[in-house]
Amino acid sequence: MPMLDVDGISLYFNVKGQGIPIVFIHPPVLTSMNFKNQIEELSQEFQVITFDIRGHGRSQDSKPPVTYPLIVEDIKHLLDHLKIKKAFICGYSTGGSIVLEYLLNSADWALGGIVIGGISEVRDKYLKQKISLGISLANKGAVPILALSISWSNSNTQKLFNMMFNEALKGDARNIEQYYHYSLHYNCTHQLEKINLPILLVYGKKDKPFYHYAKLLHDKLPYKELKFIDHAKHQIPTKAANDLNEMIKHFIYTHNEMNTDETYL
Repeated sequence: MPMLDVDGISLYFNVKGQGIPIVFIHPPVLTSMNFKNQIEELSQEFQVITFDIRGHGRSQDSKPPVTYPLIVEDIKHLLDHLKIKKAFICGYSTGGSIVLEYLLNSADWALGGIVIGGISEVRDKYLKQKISLGISLANKGAVPILALSISWSNSNTQKLFNMMFNEALKGDARNIEQYYHYSLHYNCTHQLEKINLPILLVYGKKDKPFYHYAKLLHDKLPYKELKFIDHAKHQIPTKAANDLNEMIKHFIYTHNEMNTDETYL
């Protein structure tokens, strides 16, 4: 099991395939298992890099609070370990917010970003309540309840549910709460115009609570491409994997035409 030591913390990571690197970032409670379909398909053409955030899945619990800047630094440590200079950074849900944080503060380590059902801030009552519930349950140590609910909503087969649930159960309640808490209060909307790298925005057409966030990012980001997936809700990496993977392939090939291997290796 590949592990990376970062300041005394063991981080689980997985690398599959060769070519242009893509790093995937999962939301609270879930783990890198959420990207199983991306690992299997995209690794046939790219180098797919997944990891478990501190206190999630197979990664060790973190004594320092889990924050977006800390996660960004962990990704850079991982890329340095793999001798990769730059990569496309892809995040799902609150993982998409980390993509924005990464591109704002570590653009030299990036080729571009992919935001799946992501946000630059929490504005609406629905999402505030949803994240606040996650904070409350994590604070009570109710990781099994969170793992069950979120793994079930993100899986489309019994096999995938079992795999996602078993990994999510390993999460540390304190670190999960910290990740949720940082997500609730994060706001980079006023900085979006500073991002000068290409970003693919992907949302589900049936994920209406996120329409506002899709429009916000589309309006504020200088170099973006907005795509909606028909018949998809929020759980795109697992329930609309084929459409997502094709969009990622097209985006990367389109925006990497001018790059050479030396750009990222």
